[in-house]
Amino acid sequence: MAALGSSSRFRIAKDSVIADREPLPRDVDPTAPNDARMYNYALGGKDNYSTDRDVSEQIRAALPVAINAVRENRKFMRRAVRHMLSVGIRQFLDLGCGLPGRGNVHEVVHGAEPEATVVYVDKDPVPVTHFQALLSSSRTATAVQADIRRPEEILSCREVTGLIDFSRPVGVLMVAVLHYVFDEEDPAGIVSAFSDVMSPGSHLAICHFTSEGQGPEDLAFLNGLAESAGVPVALRDREQIAGLLGDLDLIEPGLVLPTHWRPDRALTEPSGWLLAGMCRKN
Repeated sequence: MAALGSSSRFRIAKDSVIADREPLPRDVDPTAPNDARMYNYALGGKDNYSTDRDVSEQIRAALPVAINAVRENRKFMRRAVRHMLSVGIRQFLDLGCGLPGRGNVHEVVHGAEPEATVVYVDKDPVPVTHFQALLSSSRTATAVQADIRRPEEILSCREVTGLIDFSRPVGVLMVAVLHYVFDEEDPAGIVSAFSDVMSPGSHLAICHFTSEGQGPEDLAFLNGLAESAGVPVALRDREQIAGLLGDLDLIEPGLVLPTHWRPDRALTEPSGWLLAGMCRKN
């Protein structure tokens, strides 16, 4: 692989003017890549801009299997929600929800239990606005703008406390969010802040980009591109990810490749870039 910076594919057109749609939504910079929009593009969505597609295609060209991690993450999320429903959980908190797509948490939940409650949380106002519009007539689901790095603000938010009763079991989703939280931002403390208020029987699902099993050149490319795009990620190994979970108990099969977490269909070749698991508070 060519050295970072010298490869022709390692370019991000931040000085170009993107005119994919007019007028641009408020608070959107179409010339800067955005993790939620890149995720949306990888899932086949339309809420993205040329710069998001450019970075995504650079990743696809250099690391063809890495882009598949997005779909693995999405499928794991749906299986995790279904498992939580199967053990009686009827309220869900999706942290770092990203843009709506097919098979959103509330769709999976309400397909089984229409009166169950769902709160989406994201620091990016655009996904929150999309979800709020989608859920404008819902009594049982909403979206709020807040940063997972300030859990006390989320836990005291009126929209959250109006739909989530932490004295009863809750399903908390930290799916593809903690790898955006660096060690100096205390990701373990963030998990602890939520787990401390969760009642026994609550579950927490996690899916996290991993450095485990990756070659040094691939790691250098992905980290360099992420830094250049302004969406750096903290790649962690299995031990480091497990260390974020504190006293929560991992349920079977533990922390594994997401395609191996309680699959409901024939296994596909995993990308190898993610580890996923679910914990129960006893």
